[in-house]
Amino acid sequence: MMVANGYVLVIDDDVARATELADTISAAGYRTTVFTDVAAAFDFLSADSDIDVILCELDLESVSWGDARKALKELDLQIPAIVLSDTADVDKMMTALRLGASDFFVRPIEDWDALRKSIGRCVRQRVLRRELQEYRQRLELANIELRGTVKVLEQDQQAGRQVQLRMLPTSPMVLGEYVFSHTVIPSLYLSGDFTDYFTVGDRYVAFFMADVSGHGSSSAFTTVLLKNLFARKRSDYLRHNDDTILSPVAMLKHANNELLELAVGKHATMVVGLLDTADNTLRYSVAGHLPQPVLVSREGCRYLRGEGSAVGIMADVGYEEHLIDLPDSFMMALFSDGILEILPPRNLIEKEKYFLKVFEESAESPEDIVTRLGLNRVETAPDDIAALFISKRN
Repeated sequence: MMVANGYVLVIDDDVARATELADTISAAGYRTTVFTDVAAAFDFLSADSDIDVILCELDLESVSWGDARKALKELDLQIPAIVLSDTADVDKMMTALRLGASDFFVRPIEDWDALRKSIGRCVRQRVLRRELQEYRQRLELANIELRGTVKVLEQDQQAGRQVQLRMLPTSPMVLGEYVFSHTVIPSLYLSGDFTDYFTVGDRYVAFFMADVSGHGSSSAFTTVLLKNLFARKRSDYLRHNDDTILSPVAMLKHANNELLELAVGKHATMVVGLLDTADNTLRYSVAGHLPQPVLVSREGCRYLRGEGSAVGIMADVGYEEHLIDLPDSFMMALFSDGILEILPPRNLIEKEKYFLKVFEESAESPEDIVTRLGLNRVETAPDDIAALFISKRN
């Protein structure tokens, strides 16, 4: 059985002429349908018609080609049309072409091959138009599905954000003369920046600041792992006399091993500290974190220096542990590196100088720092921003 090359609709109010044309087109491999009643032909057509090309007589008795083409447009039919006429009237030809005819032929048709080629071009045009329409429909369906998926993802991320917020410690936490507080501004629903602080026994407060690489769910899940690690080690200290939680270096090594074992390509810069409230001393370690902690007291402002690789990059890594006596009255601030993104200077050295200057000029309270840095006006940041403040007033 021969497969038709396309579907041709012949419209001509002359029955014999229409039949002859249809037979010739059919012989060329096209499926054909003939209408001698123009109104019936329009009733036959629809927006989803499988007609590929219309062969229409220009000199119809009941309707002009202009009226026919207008009717086709009103039906929103994107079907190419070839016009035929018994006279080679230039004005009629130009009018037909201007009104949207794809081609024009004069009877008697001497070059049937040219007509077949013209029909072939129209069929290809129609096929391409159908494919484009199908593609648009598939694209629209894909967009609808995508919007639904995005909505579900946003709902999941919003729920995840609520869980992550509940993981954060109480702010402020007051322990005698010491006050702990925090601020977290995520660039997305879920943040890769996290901070935590908690008492260990009667005299210690352990804390950390973590800045996990990347954004979104995987980075947020990594912060859950880190919080869980510190919670486990706190429990081990209270239940099993395991003093790992009292060593910032030991905690960084554990964090490094857990991120490597997780094997999801995540690493984190961290600052881990242990405040001894009995001796007013601080033991801390830095794992590739910038900006480094800032200590503010009557003696001025300074960075608490420390070196070490970020956790989760390599297995054999060493960290420094520092022990300092704290002033009787002080404020210490730890920020994730997202804060550097919103500071005015362009290079890192100038940003660090500017950052320290902010503390020198307005370090009466964490609220002053937050206001001076503009964090109280930031709704969405280019990067996650987390801040931890530890203050002592006597």
